[in-house]
Amino acid sequence: MHKLPLVRAIGLAFPFVCTAPAHAAQAAPDVETPSTFLGIVVVTGRQPTSLPTQIPTTIEGIKGTDVAEKINATDAEDAIKYLPSLLVRKRYIGDYNHAVLSSRASGTGNSARSMVFADGILLSNYLGNGASFTPRWGLVTPEEIERVDVLYGPFSAAYPGNSVGAVVDYVTRMPKQFEAHAKVGYFTQPFELYGTHTTYSGQQASASLGSREGGFSWWFNLNRTDSTGQPLTFPSKLVSTGSTATTAVPGTVVTGAALDNDKGNNPWYLLGGATQYHTVQDHAKLKLAYDLDPTVRAAYTLGVWHNTTTNQSESYLRDASGQPFYSGTANIGGRNYTVAATDFGQSREQLEHVMHGLSVKSRTRGVFDWEVAASLYDYRQDLQRTPTVAKPAADLGGAGRLTDLSGTGWDTLALKGVWRPLGVDGAHIIDFGLQQDRYRWHQLVSNASDWISGGPTSTFTDFGGRTQLRSAYAQDAWTLAEQWKTVLGLRAEQWRAGDGYKVASGGQRVAYQDRQETYLSPKAAVGYQAAEDWTLKLSSGRAVRMPTAGELFQGGLSSAGAYVAGDPVTNPSLKPEKSWTTEFSAEWEGGAHRWRTTLFHELTKDALYSQSTVVDGKAVTSTQNIDRMRTFGLELAYRGQDVGWRGVDLSSSVTYTQSKILDNAGYVTTPGDTIGQQQPRVPMWRGSLLATWRATPQLSLSYGARAASNQYGTLNNSDSNGFTYQGFSKFFTTDLRARYQFDRQWSAALGIDNLNNYQYWNFHPYPQRTYSAELKFDL
Repeated sequence: MHKLPLVRAIGLAFPFVCTAPAHAAQAAPDVETPSTFLGIVVVTGRQPTSLPTQIPTTIEGIKGTDVAEKINATDAEDAIKYLPSLLVRKRYIGDYNHAVLSSRASGTGNSARSMVFADGILLSNYLGNGASFTPRWGLVTPEEIERVDVLYGPFSAAYPGNSVGAVVDYVTRMPKQFEAHAKVGYFTQPFELYGTHTTYSGQQASASLGSREGGFSWWFNLNRTDSTGQPLTFPSKLVSTGSTATTAVPGTVVTGAALDNDKGNNPWYLLGGATQYHTVQDHAKLKLAYDLDPTVRAAYTLGVWHNTTTNQSESYLRDASGQPFYSGTANIGGRNYTVAATDFGQSREQLEHVMHGLSVKSRTRGVFDWEVAASLYDYRQDLQRTPTVAKPAADLGGAGRLTDLSGTGWDTLALKGVWRPLGVDGAHIIDFGLQQDRYRWHQLVSNASDWISGGPTSTFTDFGGRTQLRSAYAQDAWTLAEQWKTVLGLRAEQWRAGDGYKVASGGQRVAYQDRQETYLSPKAAVGYQAAEDWTLKLSSGRAVRMPTAGELFQGGLSSAGAYVAGDPVTNPSLKPEKSWTTEFSAEWEGGAHRWRTTLFHELTKDALYSQSTVVDGKAVTSTQNIDRMRTFGLELAYRGQDVGWRGVDLSSSVTYTQSKILDNAGYVTTPGDTIGQQQPRVPMWRGSLLATWRATPQLSLSYGARAASNQYGTLNNSDSNGFTYQGFSKFFTTDLRARYQFDRQWSAALGIDNLNNYQYWNFHPYPQRTYSAELKFDL
């Protein structure tokens, strides 16, 4: 059989593709070693991973050593920040509740259209869809990353419809001998916006130990992040809503309001900064692995993540005596504005989440291999406390509400097999499996007489429900001829939703009927080795993204906790999203240089978004289906070594995307106002670049850049002003990193993120120029 001149590691293209010599699998059998033949990525190894053995789609990746050298990585998601077409909405270091992953055809409001795994354990949160349902990035620390791979598109039958955007798979370290690591870091951000002029700082510390003795290996990691972020929200009043102050109602004359335009270019006043987090996060992880025999390994992972957070606000407004103004009637420029008690909000959170993962996997590389894997993610504690009284009295206590998600979580079970009927070098390699994913959601909001330390006194609202997905899949990687290979797959899914209910503040309970539906999703890909250095690949697949419990069962209640009159609550009848995605790639490799050009197209029916529609003559806003959306585009990617100068690594990408709403019965303001508009939070242009110069064997210097064009946050694209609170702006940011290796054990790094101090927005303001320093010890 014709062999490629090089064993290629993940991706064939850019960036940070981990090239490995042909003997790598023998030298390090515990590390998965992705390689490619005829455009199909093949994964072998013994560590837990979500990846099937044959992957018929574009894949990019980065090694943990490259993350440490080239990227100012304070959180796990930073490892993928320069990969093509990806963006994580990370608003501050340690962002735990809004860091949504977006991809080619999915924006940062669609968290359920991507998948994130760590050592084969699902970290994506499919209890809901949106900013509050982000992957549990905190269960992985940058220091423990062995590598991370990203698959683009729903082209593998081994994944559910959530893979329609991307699949991110972290593999963390598992030692082959005794090792110890420690790292400390510090970061600081001078922040200037509206009336906020403050420096926010934080620190990190991490330590890990691991070893292997015979067939037994273990790894233990501890990490603490203590981070203070910038304000993320800003209480505001449209200028037009003010009333003329009179002698009878003079209001309190205040100064300090910042005048700006809102996302629709209407003048408004920003009254202060809010949602300013101080988060202290502790991460602990234990990994155990034991070789039951030379071909079978059992592995167990325990992860614990604890988070204590305070969320503060400050008022820019000052009365005649110079005291902060928080509530009442504010007289700004002779016009009165009502400042509500909750405009300057605050909260306190206590969270403790626990993750378990267990797998038993064979690796005979013979006719048949198998794997059994199970995982559990549990919200052991998840309590948020918020006041309903105004500052400054609220700083000392008073009435409030408690939001309790304890007991929420998910569990997964998978039985997988790989059959090589003609042997390891035969024409057919068949992946197949059975999977079950179950999600349970319970959100109880209670009234409390003391929001700081009091217990619940009565129910305000209560939501809950369960979803379950049972699947069977099979796919055959078939070598048709010396230069041709195809992958054909089919996924069958049975989806159930049940036990859904909501309770209003008056105690009225609504229960929803259980649902059960079945879907089939075919997949196909073909790879052609056109020449020794050229590979062509065509992939197509259907993805069915099921509604989440939050989309199905939450809603239909007013801010006062009462049922919305006339709201039939259509959420429980939501249809799944159904997407057909196709991509064509041409990939060239010449020595240390690799290029990839990819054309992609996606047609989505019944896309899930929040919008308005008319039911029984009344306008109802809720999560609804958009009839049809279409996305197509072009992605260019390059990676090279010794580019223009010895010791210079360069990776870059540019993506052009057209994503439009074709048909929609719903609307934002008036019927038909969304048709022909751009999909929210999907920019037309985006790009990235990362260059590293190894100036000496000890010193490396890295420069990174990322950019994106204008985007919108609303379905009707009415938010034309992106450079404001609640706007979605274009951006161009640059980063620097210098790393010095003093000796085998000690290294240090200095970094600057957003070097050019670009002020940009994704509803919330992104961080401004941020300085970081770290010191690391490796034994």
